[in-house]
Amino acid sequence: MDLFENNREKNSPLAEKMRATSLDDFIGQEHIVGANSLLRRAIKADRLGSCIFYGPPGVGKTTLANIIAKTTNSNYEYLNAVSSGVADAKKIIEKAQQNLSFFGTKTYLLLDECHRWSKAQSDCMLSAIEKGEIIFIGSTTENPYKNMTKAIVSRCRIFEFKPHNNNDILQVLNRAISDKEKGFGNYDLEIDDKVLNHLCYIANGDMRVALNSLELAILTTPPQNSGKIHITEEIIKQSSQTPVLSVDESDYYDMISAFCKSLRGSNADAAIFYALRLINAGCDPMLIARRLVVHSAEDVGLADVNALNVATNAMYALEKIGIPEARIPLVEAIIYVCKAPKSNSVVVALHNADQYAKEGHNTVPNHLRDTNYKTEKIVGYKYPHNFGGYVEQQYLPDDLKGMQFYVPTKNGDEKNYNEIWRKN
Repeated sequence: MDLFENNREKNSPLAEKMRATSLDDFIGQEHIVGANSLLRRAIKADRLGSCIFYGPPGVGKTTLANIIAKTTNSNYEYLNAVSSGVADAKKIIEKAQQNLSFFGTKTYLLLDECHRWSKAQSDCMLSAIEKGEIIFIGSTTENPYKNMTKAIVSRCRIFEFKPHNNNDILQVLNRAISDKEKGFGNYDLEIDDKVLNHLCYIANGDMRVALNSLELAILTTPPQNSGKIHITEEIIKQSSQTPVLSVDESDYYDMISAFCKSLRGSNADAAIFYALRLINAGCDPMLIARRLVVHSAEDVGLADVNALNVATNAMYALEKIGIPEARIPLVEAIIYVCKAPKSNSVVVALHNADQYAKEGHNTVPNHLRDTNYKTEKIVGYKYPHNFGGYVEQQYLPDDLKGMQFYVPTKNGDEKNYNEIWRKN
């Protein structure tokens, strides 16, 4: 390590210093790198193919990609999609081809913000990925199915990263506090468990935010006369890089519950209040939008099918426009869902059918079976359009004959369904 590299490491942020360097040190994402997971087995066997890591910031995407590159006996190249172009990609491909031909060495390419690559940039990489000359690892905060070229996505295995839970974040914070080489183990610190728990809470699943907030709090707090640095909850709030929730954790979940129950109870005033109270306190507005979409189907359902359209469009507007402007369509959708007639028949039908679907009941009635590959002649099916659009016949398996999972209510548009839906 030269002098310049030593200086860079010394002055790098705490989140960078505490970055895991091995699978054993990596914390979180058990569904991806757990003891018997596919990804862990592939990494240890050095048989990992091209893949894309996507999820919110600060959840370990880049860290895991770095671990993979260091764990396997391969070359490692890094590009950022924002600052790189086709020429950069071609240069790496050419070098990778030479290393594979001359030395039998594979090359991993970590592409950060991979959703920002243009079609031309993506296309120049396709052949190298397909031939195994490059093992591509893309890292993105955006949904690759929606924001990346299909040709790249189809050649990669997709791994979705989840926000860290509070226990993951607390474990890393304690490691940073005690680590004498990379963290603050040489400092005389006083940080109550309550303060650390609050930091985990306001980090909202982002490990980087938690570590950088801790670092700022410690480095900007003067020691007391005794030499001890006392970090309080107020100092953590001031040091956080994210909006600080002005409600505690219990109030936060209570308000979400109240928002949902106000939607169900058709009280627009209360639903609007709780939604804006949460947003103003720092809650992710997308949480409000997602709950609104779910309740438009769960509590309004077929009584007014347009409620789901209005709620989904509000969520789309929030995604594309952002706060504060998107509060207008969001509130509009809240009012619509509240004032719409209510029916939970969709949820009831879902639960009723699901319990039987999990049991099996695989015997399809003869007259409904596929005629394309059967040797025996399939007879008895009545084509509904030959009977004016509807005809009585059995659709469910014999052992479920006569079951009715969906029962229309008499609310809103759904009252008309009673005239056209029949038991069969």
